[in-house]
Amino acid sequence: MSWFRALKESSRSGLTLERKRLEPLIALRGAAGLGITIWLSLWALGPEAAASSAFGAFQAAIATFQRSWRPRPELALVSGATLAVSTFLGYLTIPWLPLFLALLALWTFVAGLSWAVGPTAGLIASSNVAMMLVTVTLPTSVADAAVHAATMVAGGLVQAALIVLVPVRRWRAHRDVLADALAAEAGYARRLREDPVAPFDPAPLMEARDASALTRRQARRRPAGLRGTRGVAERIRPVLASLADPAVGVPPEGPARDRARELLGAAADVLDATAEAVRDGTPVDLPPAAVAAFRTPDTGSILRGAPYRAAVRLGRLLQDVVEAAGGEPSAGPRPTGHLRRPSLLALVPVAARAMGDELHRSSPISRHAVRVTVVACLGYLLGTALPFGHGYWAPLAAVMIMRPDFSQTYSRAVARFAGTVVGVAAATGVLQVAGPDPEVSGVLAVLSAALNYLVLRTGQFAVQMCTSAYVVFLLGMGGQQWTQTVPERVLLTLLGGVLAMVAYAVYPAWETPRLRDRLADWLAAQGRYAAAVLRHYAEPSGEAVADVREALLTARAARAGWHAAVARAAGEPVRHRGLSRAAADDAEDALIRTGRVAMLLEAHLPDRGAAPVPAAVGLADALHTATETGARAVRERRVPHWTAVRAALEDPGWAATGDEVLREGGRLLLRHLTELSEALDPVVPPTTTGGGQDGPRRPKGPGAGGRR
Repeated sequence: MSWFRALKESSRSGLTLERKRLEPLIALRGAAGLGITIWLSLWALGPEAAASSAFGAFQAAIATFQRSWRPRPELALVSGATLAVSTFLGYLTIPWLPLFLALLALWTFVAGLSWAVGPTAGLIASSNVAMMLVTVTLPTSVADAAVHAATMVAGGLVQAALIVLVPVRRWRAHRDVLADALAAEAGYARRLREDPVAPFDPAPLMEARDASALTRRQARRRPAGLRGTRGVAERIRPVLASLADPAVGVPPEGPARDRARELLGAAADVLDATAEAVRDGTPVDLPPAAVAAFRTPDTGSILRGAPYRAAVRLGRLLQDVVEAAGGEPSAGPRPTGHLRRPSLLALVPVAARAMGDELHRSSPISRHAVRVTVVACLGYLLGTALPFGHGYWAPLAAVMIMRPDFSQTYSRAVARFAGTVVGVAAATGVLQVAGPDPEVSGVLAVLSAALNYLVLRTGQFAVQMCTSAYVVFLLGMGGQQWTQTVPERVLLTLLGGVLAMVAYAVYPAWETPRLRDRLADWLAAQGRYAAAVLRHYAEPSGEAVADVREALLTARAARAGWHAAVARAAGEPVRHRGLSRAAADDAEDALIRTGRVAMLLEAHLPDRGAAPVPAAVGLADALHTATETGARAVRERRVPHWTAVRAALEDPGWAATGDEVLREGGRLLLRHLTELSEALDPVVPPTTTGGGQDGPRRPKGPGAGGRR
C-alpha cells in the first residue's frame, strides 16, 4: 500500500462515526460523579481545586469505560490515584525544566511500555501523562499541589462509590460476551448443515474465557447462570464439527447426512435459546422441536460408529450447558471453580515482567515507548519556546494520539485535530456569548463530559470534540480566559499531531516484515496441539486433559496474533518482505484446516481404559519435531518439509491401527501441512513437499474451510 493510500484510509477511519450501542445510564452515572466532585470542590476549595478534582473524576470515569473485565471501582481508583501522584511529582519538578523533562521522559516511557500489559493499562497510563501536563499548571505551592492531588483521588473515590451504590447491570458485559460465544456456536452449527467443513473463528470463545477470569470479590458475587456454562460450551464446538465432517463423521449424502443436519439444526436452536437466557438472566426456554430431535430413538438406527458417539455426546453436552445456564437443575454437582484474575497488587510483578520482556530493539512496544517519549519531550520544548503560551498542548496531543501501530496513530491524529477545532470553536462561542461564572462553566463542563461518555465508543472525532469542549469549559471555570487557550491549543495540537506522524515515519515498527514470524509461531503452536492430542490416543485418559487444553489455548493465541498482525499490516505503506498477500492467505487456510483436524481428533479422544494405540506416539513425536523445524524454516524464508511425518504414517505399526478416525486424521494432517509448504513456495514440485502423495488440494472458498 502506498503512503498516499495509507494516509487516506487512516484519515477516513479516524473521521468515521461507528454505530455502536450507547450506554446512557452509565454515561449519566459518570456525569453525576463528575458533577458531585466539581460542586463539592467549588464549595470547599475554590475554582482551581475544582478543576483539578474534575480532571481526576473525568479520567476515573473514562477508565471505567475501557474494555476490561476487572471490577470497575478498581479502575476508577487506580486512575484517580495515579493521576494524583503524577500531578504532585510534576509540580515539584516543573520549576526546573531539565528535571521536569526527565520526569516527563520517565513517565512517558513507562506509559508507552504499559501497552504490553494491555490496552486498558496503556490507555490509562497515556491519559494520565497527558492530563498531568495540564494539571501541574494549576497549583501555586507545594501545599496547594498536595491539596489538588487529594482532590483527584477524591474524584476517583466518588466515581468508584457511585459504581458500587448505583450498579447498572453489573454483570452485563460478562453476560453479553458469554451469550455471544453461545450464539457463535449456534451459527456455526447452522453453517455446518450446508458446509460440513465450515470454518469457525474462536475469537468469541477466547473473549468469553478472558471474561470468566475473576477476582475473589467477583467470584463471590457471580450469578449462577455464568458458572460452568463457558466450560461446557468449549466442548461443544469440536463435537459439532466431528458430527458434520465427511471424513470422520457422516457420509456426504444419504439418511445419515439428513439426520446429522437435523441434529445440527436442533443444536443451533438450543444454543440460541441458551444464549438468550444468559444475556437476559432468565430461565432457558427450549424449543420443543429441538428437544424432540435429540430424544427420538431413530438416531441409533441411522447413525453408526463415530457419528453416533458424536451425536450422543452432543446431546449430553447440550443438556449440561442448559443446566449450567439456569435450566432444569442438574442431578450432578454444579461446577464451582473459576479462572483466577490476580488482584491489583498481585498484578504488579506480572505487569513488570510483561514490560521487561518488551525491552529489546525489535519490540513494537519498546519502539513505541521510545517514539512517544522523544515526541513528548520535543513537543514540550517546542511548545514552551513558541510564543503561544500553554505549550503543554503539543505533547498532550502527541501522547493521546500515539499508539503502538501505524493506522491508529495516523487516524487519531486526523480525528484529534478535526475534533479539537470543532470542540474548541463551539465552546469558545458559548463562553464569548454567555461569559458564564465558575458555577455555570462547571455545569457546561459536566454536560460536555456526559456527551463524551455517551459517544465514547462511536469514534475518535466525536469523542475529541466533546473532550475539547470539556477542557475549555473547565479551564474557564479555573479563571483562564478563552483568548489564553483557543488559538494556541489549535496550533499546538496540530504541532503535536505532526510530530506524532513524523515520529512513526522516522522510527517505525512495521508489522509487515514480521508476518513470517507470526506465521511460524502459529505453525509451531498448531503442531504442539496436534501432538498433544495424538499422545492421548497412545495413553487414553478421557475427554478433559490439561495438556491438550493448554496447547489449544496457545494455538488460539498464536492464531489471534497472526490475524492481528495481518490486520495491522494491511494498512501499512510497506511492500511485503518475503510473504505476499496471496501466500499469506493460502498459508492461513492451510493452518486453519490443520487445526481443524486436530480438533476433530480431540473430539474423539478415547475414554479412560480404552485400548491404546502405540503408533500414535511416533506420529506425535514426528509432528512436534517437524512443525518446530518447519517454523524455523518459515522464519528463514525456506520451505518446510514433512518427511518425518510421512515416514511415521508409512510405519507398519501405524498402518495396522484400527481406529478409522485416527488414521484419517493423520492423513489429513500431512495433506494440510503439505498445502502450507505449497502456499509458501508455489513453484516447489510435489515430490519435494509431498503434494503428490496426498492428492489434489481442495479448492478455495467457504466449502474448503478457507478464510472467514
